[in-house]
Amino acid sequence: MSDHKYLVIPGPVEVRREILDAQTAWMIGHRSKEFADLFARLQPKLKQAFMTQYRVYLNGCSGTGFWEGASRNCIRDDKKALHLVGGAFSERWAEISTANGKQVDVIEVAWGEAHTPEMVADALKKERYDAVCVVHNETSTGVTNPIKAIGEVVRQYEETLYLVDTVSGFLGTELCSDEWGVDIALTSSQKAFGLPPGIAFASVSDRVLDRAKEIPYRGYYFDFLSLEESLVKNNTPSTPPISLMFAADVQLDAILAEGIENRWSRHAQLREMTHQWAFSRGFGLFAQEGYRSNTVTAIDNREKKMDVDGMAKFMAQKGFDMDKGYGSIKGKTFRIAHMADMTPDVLETIFAGIDEFIGA
Repeated sequence: MSDHKYLVIPGPVEVRREILDAQTAWMIGHRSKEFADLFARLQPKLKQAFMTQYRVYLNGCSGTGFWEGASRNCIRDDKKALHLVGGAFSERWAEISTANGKQVDVIEVAWGEAHTPEMVADALKKERYDAVCVVHNETSTGVTNPIKAIGEVVRQYEETLYLVDTVSGFLGTELCSDEWGVDIALTSSQKAFGLPPGIAFASVSDRVLDRAKEIPYRGYYFDFLSLEESLVKNNTPSTPPISLMFAADVQLDAILAEGIENRWSRHAQLREMTHQWAFSRGFGLFAQEGYRSNTVTAIDNREKKMDVDGMAKFMAQKGFDMDKGYGSIKGKTFRIAHMADMTPDVLETIFAGIDEFIGA
């Protein structure tokens, strides 16, 4: 019997064997022509995926690293950032901006609720901000914020950069970076991208580089001007995760062959399957109606009161690693991640297992 458990948690996600195997290619030097060729192959594919004409930085880190990079390169010390907070990860990004000495204002909504463009419009009428920082898809709650509509508001303020964390949204739900006026869209590998963890990506507009030039203390590892200087040479300032780049190269080929819009549609289908199952079994959905994620569903367990720990142990015996909720809503919710290379057949098998546990 295999000791492998299929990952149904919202990151790291299940990774196809083909992608795992791509990491075993012979190692190359990161200052070699072979590496420059690999880097150059990735750029146009990443630009297609982010829907940007600009550049896409990559770095050996999680998305958290580019949170810090975005804050340090985009927010001047004598200005403020506006953070939209409504879950564990949006809270953490605001904390990181503060930890880097930035002045932060917050629009906070209850966990499970979305931010609206009207909230942002009201805030920007009262004060000027260097950046508006928002999480596209809040992994802790299963809420997708209306990034396009918020961007339409932010674009009315020339000095305000629009910074978007799309860690669990990217490649699972619609995102058109340039068209929507997104200056930074940052993500990491272990969500809907369908890669192992350890590499992060960020599409970065020219406006961001202009702002970075005004900021004297940008840090070192996430200095965008340093990343740009290397990028134009098809390289990185420090040693990159080369094996993960090999895997990303193969996965991007598969993603582009599927088609970005088709990939979004498949994730939407998986979401609908999950919602129908949850409602039919007497569960609710934690996220606000109209803002529910294509990639992860937080299932409301407060009325059903299923034994979430027991369910996870039962499903582990069937070969599935299940989520039990996050932070303050752990147990009150549990999350089903339906992202990356998840298929309807696998999702139906997961539902059947939970049904067996609850006696449905």
